[in-house]
Amino acid sequence: MAACSSKGGCPSDYVALSAALLSMILLLLKATLPYMIHKIPRSKGSSFWLVAIQVIASLNLLFSIVMALNFLKFRKRHWWRSCYLWAVWIEGPLGFGLLLSCRITQIFQLYYIFVKRRLPPLRSYIFLLLILLPWIALAAVIQIKKPLNDRCHMGTLWIILVMGLHALYVVALIAFAGAVHHVEFRFHELKDLWRGILVSSASIGIWVAAYVMNEVREDISSLEIASRFLLLVMTSVLVLAFFSFSISQPLVSVMSLRKKNQKEYKTMSQALGIPDSGILLQRESTSILDPNEPLEKLLLNRRFRQSFMEFADSCLAGESVHFYDEVQHFDKIPIQDSVRRIYMARHIIEKYIAAGAPMEVNISHRIRQEILNTNDLSHTDLFKNALGELMQLMKLNLARDYWSSMYFMKLQEDIRMRAVDPEMEHASGWNFSPRLSSVHCSDDPFQNEHTELR
Repeated sequence: MAACSSKGGCPSDYVALSAALLSMILLLLKATLPYMIHKIPRSKGSSFWLVAIQVIASLNLLFSIVMALNFLKFRKRHWWRSCYLWAVWIEGPLGFGLLLSCRITQIFQLYYIFVKRRLPPLRSYIFLLLILLPWIALAAVIQIKKPLNDRCHMGTLWIILVMGLHALYVVALIAFAGAVHHVEFRFHELKDLWRGILVSSASIGIWVAAYVMNEVREDISSLEIASRFLLLVMTSVLVLAFFSFSISQPLVSVMSLRKKNQKEYKTMSQALGIPDSGILLQRESTSILDPNEPLEKLLLNRRFRQSFMEFADSCLAGESVHFYDEVQHFDKIPIQDSVRRIYMARHIIEKYIAAGAPMEVNISHRIRQEILNTNDLSHTDLFKNALGELMQLMKLNLARDYWSSMYFMKLQEDIRMRAVDPEMEHASGWNFSPRLSSVHCSDDPFQNEHTELR
C-alpha cells in the first residue's frame, strides 16, 4: 500500500482512471454528436473555437491530475513527468484556468450584446489572453520558486494562493451573472451560467479538501490514496457538468438533446418563433407577375422571393437575396422585444456582415462599420442602408437576367395552373429549396470560412 501510494498503480487508481476515461469519451461525444447527427456546418468563429477550447481545457485538467498525482506506475522518471509541467502549467493555465477563462469570455460577450446592445469592443481571443495572464504569471512564479516536492505537493501558503486565484475567477463569474440576470434569454444561457458557477465553486471545495488530505499528512498512505481517488473521480464528474453549448451556439444547444417529439428548428427565425415573412394571399398567388413592378414590391411576395432566391443561388450570387429574406424576419419582431431582435441581428451580422462571414454580402466599408459599431443591435434601421445598397446591385445584375430565366417561366406557369385549379398547388409541388440558414453558417457548399466578430 505504501509503495503504490507514492509510485502509483493502486487498484483504486485504475478505478478512478476508468471514470476519467469514461468522462473524456462522453465529453467528446457531447461536443461532436450535434454536428454528426444533425449535419450542422462547422464554423471557425469564436462561437466554435471557444467551445472547442473548453473541451481541450477539460481534457488537459484530467490528464494533468493523472500525471501529477502518479495514477500510473512508471518504472523510470522521465523529463515529461515533471511536476511543474503537469501540476503547474497544464493543470493551471491550460486546464482549470483556461476552462474558467473561456466561460468568462463567453459571458463577457453576452453582457455586451444583450445589456450594452453592441458587439464587444475586444476580439474574443484577445480578451481570453488578457484574463488568462494571472494564471500564467502565477505558474511562472511557482516555476521560479520551485515549492513542489517529489510527489508534486506544495506547502499550505502556496495552496492558499492557488485556490485564491480559483476563487477570484468564480467571483468574476458571479459578477457577470449579476449583470445579465435580468435578460430573458431564449436558449438557457443564464441557467448554464449558474451551473458553471455552482460546478466551479464545488470543484474548489473538493480540491481544497483533497489537497489538504493529500499534502498535510503525507505519512498516511491510505489517506493519500483516498484523496487522490476522490480528486480524479469528482473532477471527471464536474468537467461533464460544467460543459455546455448554449452560451455560444444556441441552435446547436436546441438540437443537441432534442427528443423525437420536439419540433425541429433549421433556421434562427424558426428557433426564435418568427412567422414566415412575405405576402402569400390567394388573390396574389393567382395573378401574373409584372416585370415592370419595382423589385422592392415584388420581393414582398414570398412566392416570387423563393423563385428569385433559387435563381440567385444557381448563379452562386444568392447572398443578397438571403440577406433580404432574413432582414424581413428581423423586421417582423416587435420593437419592444429587444432580446429576440438582438438574437436575430447577431445572427445576421455573423452570417452576412462580418469580414469573412460565410455569406458575406457586397456592401461598402462605411456601411459595414456602421453596423459592426452600432450602439443598438435592436434598432429598426440597423440594416436599412445595407439593404439599400444590395437592392441596387440586385436590380442591376440578378433582376435583368431573372426575367429571361427558366425560374421565372416556371413561376408563371405554376401561377397559371393554380389560377385554373387551386388544388394543383399540391400536385405540381414547389421544388424551390433555398439554402436554409443556421445560427452561424449556411448550407452553401461554396461557403467561406466563418471569422469571429469584434
